[in-house]
Amino acid sequence: MHTITGKTVLVTGANRGIGRALLEEALNRGAKRVYAGTRQPFGHPDGRVTAVTLDVTDAEQIAQAAKTVGELDVLVNNAGEVTFDDLSDRAVLEKMFAVNFFGVYDTIQAFLPALIRSQGAIINNISVNAFAPFPLVSSYSAAKAAAFNLSQSLRGLLAGKGVGVHAVMTGLVDTDMTKGFDVMAKAAPEHVAKNVYDGLEKGEEEIFPDAMAEPLADSWRSGGGKNLERQYAQMAAQIAAAQSA
Repeated sequence: MHTITGKTVLVTGANRGIGRALLEEALNRGAKRVYAGTRQPFGHPDGRVTAVTLDVTDAEQIAQAAKTVGELDVLVNNAGEVTFDDLSDRAVLEKMFAVNFFGVYDTIQAFLPALIRSQGAIINNISVNAFAPFPLVSSYSAAKAAAFNLSQSLRGLLAGKGVGVHAVMTGLVDTDMTKGFDVMAKAAPEHVAKNVYDGLEKGEEEIFPDAMAEPLADSWRSGGGKNLERQYAQMAAQIAAAQSA
């Protein structure tokens, strides 16, 4: 389990929406330093905040951000993008994977040495769409499902190195990304941010931070998919131990 108090945190996509709420909540919880990863110039009145130019699809910016940050306790992969589509245009699918999957993967790889040193935590903002795709954002849903699978795999691979991996299964949140989508109530970003860090402190591997997501929590945690993930993790650990013996 990890806390935010006294720790160094990096939040990608920190200038608005859930990312901005995660930044503010980290400050409220006593973070020592919060790096705000944004594509555009960003300023903040709190001296603990350091802006970092970070487009998660730009390999050079990711590498430079890792050098700038140096030591890190908690990496929050929040940056994301959504586009309405019907899977008829491969370019849209590639764009959604570039941001929502490879952006997460590349950022983790760049900061992983620091997280191993600190035995820190990775928080990936996924989506309930990883469980059930919404057909009007099919490419986004597919990328989020892949990012969830990535989170599960890394959890098993990094457990022996002391790095926790947490997947945030967000439902509808009131952000710029969901403007015009008003078929059901949306959670406040501030509410989501508080529940994300609460889940981190409780050691929850999957965090269900809002009213749309929360009803899925018990069925997932006690279901066959989660049990199979645990079995695979145990098998992988046994194989690794046998190979190193």
